[in-house]
Amino acid sequence: MSNDSIGHGKVVFITYSVLGEEGQIMGQQDMPTGYVHGAGSGLFASVERALEGRQVGDQVEAQVSPEEGFGPSDPDLVIVDDIDNVPPTIRYVGAEAELQNDAGDKLMFRVINIADGKITLDGNHPLAGRTATVAATVVSVRNATQEEMNTGFPAEQGPPPLH
Repeated sequence: MSNDSIGHGKVVFITYSVLGEEGQIMGQQDMPTGYVHGAGSGLFASVERALEGRQVGDQVEAQVSPEEGFGPSDPDLVIVDDIDNVPPTIRYVGAEAELQNDAGDKLMFRVINIADGKITLDGNHPLAGRTATVAATVVSVRNATQEEMNTGFPAEQGPPPLH
């Protein structure tokens, strides 16, 4: 393995897109995001495996199963109600609303359907129950310090958003 190749103990910075099953962009990070390869950073394991042995400029794609990624879809987080029971400001598909349960817990819901006087809100992650694709480009690779190996993250950055 070349010194510039990704492997255990390397600090790696990537840019990436998270794609839904139909190829639509569900998330994107154009600013380089770093992690320490093989140090338990929380990066999806399939993405870390796809990056193994790669070098600066390489592009990879990795499939992320629901179990590894965004979890199963919870039917208890799907609410169907009369459209008249929700504020007019969220009466369109794609609208988001923060709802609170009786215990005071707050969760973000998206309007996913409006039909026949009913509105459907979903509190699941948009990729819950679905396979996602992460398309990543390697921006830089360097040796990690011992402290970076201990934390799993580059000294110049906190945890990556891909976990």
